[in-house]
Amino acid sequence: MKVKTNRLETLKMLISSMELSSQEEVLKALEKEGFKLTQATLSRDLKQLKVAKAASMNGKYVYVLPNETMYKRISAPRRASDMLQRSGYLSIRFSGQLAVMKTRPGYASAIAYDLDNSDIPEILGSIAGDDTIFLATKEGCTREEIIISLSYIIPEIGDITDSE
Repeated sequence: MKVKTNRLETLKMLISSMELSSQEEVLKALEKEGFKLTQATLSRDLKQLKVAKAASMNGKYVYVLPNETMYKRISAPRRASDMLQRSGYLSIRFSGQLAVMKTRPGYASAIAYDLDNSDIPEILGSIAGDDTIFLATKEGCTREEIIISLSYIIPEIGDITDSE
């Protein structure tokens, strides 16, 4: 990945896992992750990611990613670089020829894009929101075949599956 892509992914992880209320706080958090940048660069990154400020549960205004009105924050945040080892995938459930994949907030469209551009024969197409992907699967394919094919794009999918 390019430096900017890594920086943007790290920035998304930081905003998703911490209550950051100023650009100074964001710059310090990015520096802990190994990114030294100017306030102007950070402003451009925040604009590109469409980051906004919203009131947190304690009334403090913090940065949030788009489409997150009541974002669930984790209680013991890990380093963003540790969280980036995963694709953003959380779970998958099946119903007939449909599969519903859950992701971390902000990751669904990127994962769906990768799936749609991978020519997986078992997947006819996808629709992505902020943290959910609907997959239309080819008739006659087993859930196991779909999971195996998806694992080429999402290696950890075999580790965390919730099939019904």
